Amino acid sequence: MEKLWAGRFTKELDKIAFGFNSSIDIDSRMYRQDIQGSMAHTSMLVKQGIIEESDGILIVDGLSSILEDIDSGKLEITSEAEDIHSFVETELTARIGDAGKRLHTARSRNDQVALDVRLYLRDEAAEVLELIKKLIGAICLQAEKNTDTVMPGYTHLQRAQPITFAHHILAYAMMFIRDAGRIEDAVKRMNLSPLGSCALSGTTYNTDRTHTAKLLEFDGYTLNSIDGVSDRDFCVELQSALSLIMTHLSRLSEEIILWSSWEFKFVELDDSYTTGSSIMPQKKNPDMAELVRGKTGRVYGNLMQTLTMLKGLPLAYNKDMQEDKESIFDSFDTVKVCLQVTSPMIETMTVLKENTLAAANRGFINATDLADYLTKKGMPFREAYKITGQIVRFCIENNFVLDNMPLEEYKKFSDMFDSDLYDEINLFTCVKKRISQGGTGPDSVNAQIEYIKEYLK
Repeated sequence: MEKLWAGRFTKELDKIAFGFNSSIDIDSRMYRQDIQGSMAHTSMLVKQGIIEESDGILIVDGLSSILEDIDSGKLEITSEAEDIHSFVETELTARIGDAGKRLHTARSRNDQVALDVRLYLRDEAAEVLELIKKLIGAICLQAEKNTDTVMPGYTHLQRAQPITFAHHILAYAMMFIRDAGRIEDAVKRMNLSPLGSCALSGTTYNTDRTHTAKLLEFDGYTLNSIDGVSDRDFCVELQSALSLIMTHLSRLSEEIILWSSWEFKFVELDDSYTTGSSIMPQKKNPDMAELVRGKTGRVYGNLMQTLTMLKGLPLAYNKDMQEDKESIFDSFDTVKVCLQVTSPMIETMTVLKENTLAAANRGFINATDLADYLTKKGMPFREAYKITGQIVRFCIENNFVLDNMPLEEYKKFSDMFDSDLYDEINLFTCVKKRISQGGTGPDSVNAQIEYIKEYLK
């Protein structure tokens, strides 16, 4: 297959060098976007009188037939081509003759690839947004089922204060809402057409970049042609947003791994999202959650690869930038499959309410409420805090918990204690009393659920 740049050279490219230089195995997935961009470019060339309308019709019809044949499997993208742009143009010329050679007028592979990547990543981002919303919906469903499921809240992985399972898992919904916002913001900045920048300096033809931008549903076009072909900020932004999605998926996965262990046993994962052991028949392993946690590192690595690739590049286009696609494509692939498996895993898991409550009954997580009890009766908080700490130590030494320590023992620490303290430190009361916005109280949790439902609409 003759190279698009063959005119200057007298020798064929070395086979190893050709394979090293080729990107067809990576960028072939952009065939749809490449053809879409070429159709818009053709429309502009005809509109501006740069090529004849008859040639434009031949080109668009030829491109349509190529797209149809690739989609159906009739046409195979071969590795003989250097990249997807060369493949499409060569195939087009083979089908329609000299008219196909006019397609590349007022265009370079530099602005062509910049266009294809933006179009492709815009489509990928839309898929990720839908998958994020599905996961948020699954979290919301679990929250609705568990608004009265009391569990220990943790700091430093130590039992800290009583909360509800709904309150805990809704924290992840808020993270993923922010993640969706970051993807949307990155797409807004990316949604400018580089087509018409050509190699780097624009073109002598009277092109209409606004026309192609509108046809391709961009918000406008890049204002500097050098920047248009050399900008890959959007790859970094998207990979950064994808890395944060993986951060949150990994944190959620870590909790699921802990919660499904016998040491916690707060949740039971559905059999569809666990595996067994080849030697230990009792095992039920949270492999999907572990894989999500493990795959986080490769998405982080892709971000660092892109940043490192860009950091020393002079303007404008350099072949180094061919390395942008494999990493960003892999990041999107990884995030999508992790979201696809996490949503149903969350939706189908069973929360073991008796176990979460039993854990909450141990660990003195109502100690703050005991201190608040004394404070509300007039004792300074620091003094109430000290007395409560002494009571906790006494309970540990004498095998009590705060809920069952006799009142006469309480009165040895302060005369302010009375029989009403037991209702005040009841775990369900502790949860209900937390009435501040954003807290674990029922009204606040229900407000969070309604907020998420409105977001999903």
